Amino acid sequence: MASIDIFPPLTPELNVRCIKKSLSFYTELLGFSICFERPEDGFATIDLDGAVLMLEQIEELAPQNDPWVTADLEYPFGRGINFQITVKNLDGIHSRLTDKNYPIQLPLEQKSYRVGGKFVSVRQFMIIDPDGYLLRLNSLANVNTGAAQV
Repeated sequence: MASIDIFPPLTPELNVRCIKKSLSFYTELLGFSICFERPEDGFATIDLDGAVLMLEQIEELAPQNDPWVTADLEYPFGRGINFQITVKNLDGIHSRLTDKNYPIQLPLEQKSYRVGGKFVSVRQFMIIDPDGYLLRLNSLANVNTGAAQV
């Protein structure tokens, strides 16, 4: 079990339908470690290379006026958002997913992005987690001050 002393300035908390299924996906396929969990609450905090997520199992019907639920929760939960997760072992994660025939939303690619006066080149691919959250996993390929390589 990984430890975490302080949370990063932004730590998303994702509603999930089944905490066990989500933990299996994030730990076994993506390589996250469990920092801590509260099974009695259907809650866990996980970490991969400093990227921290909180996962919380939702009840089938949230109580009326629950301040944590802003609208009806229906699959896919992650509509309108994607999470970029920079990892050290992109190829290992990609291999685990393809070995298990997990659907890849965007195939592994190398792409350059202009960041200020530089171009940052990353290797990346996208998947959708079991609850519909779009995850873009990437690793830095290089940084240069020349023209973008698209």
